[in-house]
Amino acid sequence: MARVGLSTERLVRAGAELADEVGFERVTVSELARRFDVKVASLYSHVKNSQDLKTRIALFALEELADLSADAVAGRAGKDALTAFANVYRDYARAHPGRAAAARLRLDPETAAASAGVRQAQMMRAILRGYDLPEPDQTHAVRLLGSTFHGYASLEGAGGFSHSSPDSEESWTRILDALDTLLRNWPAPDRPTG
Repeated sequence: MARVGLSTERLVRAGAELADEVGFERVTVSELARRFDVKVASLYSHVKNSQDLKTRIALFALEELADLSADAVAGRAGKDALTAFANVYRDYARAHPGRAAAARLRLDPETAAASAGVRQAQMMRAILRGYDLPEPDQTHAVRLLGSTFHGYASLEGAGGFSHSSPDSEESWTRILDALDTLLRNWPAPDRPTG
C-alpha cells in the first residue's frame, strides 16, 4: 500500500527541487526517501528506481520548458521570437540548474517522441521558418542554437563569466544579435564543382 500523501507527481516535483539543490546527477530514490523521512521501499510503488525517477524529472522539466517557451514566443516572430525563446532557456537554467540538466537527459526514442521535448523542437523550427531556412539547414540551425543556448547557460552557471568585462548580459545580447544576423544570412551549402 502506498504511503498516505505520497504520489508519483509529488515525488517527481520533490525530485526536481532536489536536483536544483544538489545537482541532477546526485538525485536518487534513497536521497528522496531521506527527504520524506520514509524507507526507500515505500517509494517503489511510485517509481521503479533512480533511473526511472530521473527520467520522470526530465519529462517534468521538458514540460515546464515547453510551457514557458510557448507563452514567451506566442505572437512573436523573427528576432523577437528567437530572443524570447533563448531567454526562456537561459532564465530556466539560472533558476533551475538541476532541472535544466535533467531536460538534457538522453531519453529512449519512444519516451522522447512522446515528450514535451518534441514541442520545444517544433517551436524552434517554427522560429526558423521565419528565417526561410529549408531542410537540412533547419536541422543545422537547431543544433547551432541548442549548442549556443546550452553552452552559454552552462558556462554562466559555472561562474565562467563572473570575473570578466564586459558583463555576461551584454555578451548575451550581442550573441543573440549575431545569431539573428547569421540566420537571416544563412550560408548556402557548397555545391560540388565538376
